[in-house]
Amino acid sequence: MSNSKNQPCCEKFKTAIGGQALIEGIMMRGPDKDAVVVRSGGELKVEIKERKLPPEKSPLRWPLIRGVVNFFDSQVTGVKALMRSADLSPEGFEEEGEPSKFEKWLEEKLGNEKFQQVIIGVSVALGLGMSVGLFFLLPMIVGSFLDPWIEGTLMLNLVEGAVRICIFVAYIFLVSRMEEMKRVFAYHGAEHKTIRCYEAGLPLTVENVRAQTRLHPRCGTSFLLVVMILSILVFSVASSGLLAAVPALAAMEGSVLYRIIMMGFKLLMLPLVVAIAYEINRWVGRHDNWFTRVLTYPGMWFQNFTTNEPDDSMIEAGIAALQAVIPEEAGADRW
Repeated sequence: MSNSKNQPCCEKFKTAIGGQALIEGIMMRGPDKDAVVVRSGGELKVEIKERKLPPEKSPLRWPLIRGVVNFFDSQVTGVKALMRSADLSPEGFEEEGEPSKFEKWLEEKLGNEKFQQVIIGVSVALGLGMSVGLFFLLPMIVGSFLDPWIEGTLMLNLVEGAVRICIFVAYIFLVSRMEEMKRVFAYHGAEHKTIRCYEAGLPLTVENVRAQTRLHPRCGTSFLLVVMILSILVFSVASSGLLAAVPALAAMEGSVLYRIIMMGFKLLMLPLVVAIAYEINRWVGRHDNWFTRVLTYPGMWFQNFTTNEPDDSMIEAGIAALQAVIPEEAGADRW
């Protein structure tokens, strides 16, 4: 059995194909197709959906803008895939009770398709809200209580950043210890191993995939860690700029209103942080040298918590998902 220290034979190219672990399955996203593969009753169920991409010259593909667009698109697609994997998995909704009266009323009024859209929208909003609240708003609140003893905007943002990263690390560590999440993280490992094998130019067999490392520099975990660290710099520069541009606000420093305004301002800066982090992740993903390896090391190390070694059945799911989204035109998925 391989471990996280195993390395791919030889990376011949970098693919833009990425994925996500699901309930007893894996989703892969290719240049023009998404695939959801779930193991149910010993068999693999494969569903493929065509993707509608914005035109090549669309503003949605401009640097910075594309980062925010892709982030929200991945959140919506991820929730849809998770819901679908729950339907296709062995347990499905068989263990669920009858829908509540409210759910029945919503489905009756909106119709099944719109009802699903509402559920997806609410799920995405709740997920983003929890993430923003836990990893950004809570550190800001902690920082506001320490504000009287901290001098300077930079030092305050460093403290907030340290609290943010500590909360993030503790959260991931605790989640990784949950029994029900260990299989999900093993599917995450299978996703990474399969992509590593594909990038090495090897035939997609269980044996070849098993030999790969389960760590990958373009993982979403690494992206989130970049967001956490980058927020320290962006918040510091933006906060200093705001205080310099609005002297009246600086005069309010220390008051409750001042703290609320600054927290709200930093939250408004979050899309910019995500956009810059996306561009950094994109650049790092396209290069392999000592500098990019230093930049990706923290995120790669952190994947030891968010990925587990998969069994052969999980690897088979990863292979099926990847094969379903490989474009017909060779090289069309190069990163």
